[in-house]
Amino acid sequence: MTDSSLLAPLQAILLVGGQGTRLRPLTLFTPKPLLPTAGVPFLAHQLARASAFGVRRIVFATSYKASMFADAFGDGSAFGLEIEYVTEDTPLGTGGAIRNAARALTCPPDAPVLVLNGDILSGHDITAQVNMHLSGDAALTLHLTEVEDASAFGCVPTDEDGRVLAFLEKTPNPVTNRINAGCYVFRRSVLDSIPPDKVVSVERETFPTLIDSGDRVLGFADSTYWLDVGTPAAYVQGSCDLVRGILASPALPGSPGESLLLPGATVSPEAKVTGGSVIGSGATIGAGALIRASIIADEATIAPGVTIMNSVIGPRASIAQGTILRDTVIGATAIIGPNNELTSGARIWPGVVLPEAAIRFSSDA
Repeated sequence: MTDSSLLAPLQAILLVGGQGTRLRPLTLFTPKPLLPTAGVPFLAHQLARASAFGVRRIVFATSYKASMFADAFGDGSAFGLEIEYVTEDTPLGTGGAIRNAARALTCPPDAPVLVLNGDILSGHDITAQVNMHLSGDAALTLHLTEVEDASAFGCVPTDEDGRVLAFLEKTPNPVTNRINAGCYVFRRSVLDSIPPDKVVSVERETFPTLIDSGDRVLGFADSTYWLDVGTPAAYVQGSCDLVRGILASPALPGSPGESLLLPGATVSPEAKVTGGSVIGSGATIGAGALIRASIIADEATIAPGVTIMNSVIGPRASIAQGTILRDTVIGATAIIGPNNELTSGARIWPGVVLPEAAIRFSSDA
């Protein structure tokens, strides 16, 4: 990690207003950025990294279940941060949310402001991105990540000096494998130029306008770890990668390994827990159970002989003997009776009771 003293005192905006619909039922009661991830709320990993890179003040741009963020993180002192909470009364889009939160910044007009999306895990060097922004006298510097196939994304071509040339829509023949990775460094005055109290998209309006007007927009490209945790599969992968140390996090409660058992978890010596799985506080794993690359939430009960792979089991859920779960989400307090087999993206809503059966659900369930 690069010397963070170069950035102090850096200020940031964290976008956490989304409803996380792709992660339902997990997000019915908890905002996506607060879902337990490698033993702590997802945002704890982002906040710890931001603090390590020199961020000292961070403004949360909240909307959905806004009060839960202050309950989780308070004034930010546990992370060496000063946290301010700003709430949108009505959704304002990415640009509108950033502009609304910018009112709580205290830095001068020419200062760099880091803008983070609350659903991204990234291993890139924030200090290097900010230094590129400052040395290039840029209005905006984007983190660009490299993917094998950019056809599913809009791509961002740059010239040999790193200057962004355009934002291109999805195409079967992308001109570059670099895409927008969702971490931005703005000059403060650029944020203040976004129209206030209006719905604005930075991707469709602010960024193209800056490029077209000749402002200096740079791309900080790298190929380090990057993951959008917006789907159940990606959420599970991100948690497991953090537990295994594939992406280092100062917020990980313990040392990296094949599993993370939180205080109060009970795991039979005859059970097997691997792949970066997390066993929550008060959860019980019976003899002969196989838990691989999964998240077992607090106080869940997993009977002997159950197999769970690449899945999420919600708080106080109960999984009976003979059940096999693959790529499945089980909501809080749900009860899965014996001998069920749920695969391929099955989602069981909170409180549902599934009787003994052999049932398969499609990915649209």
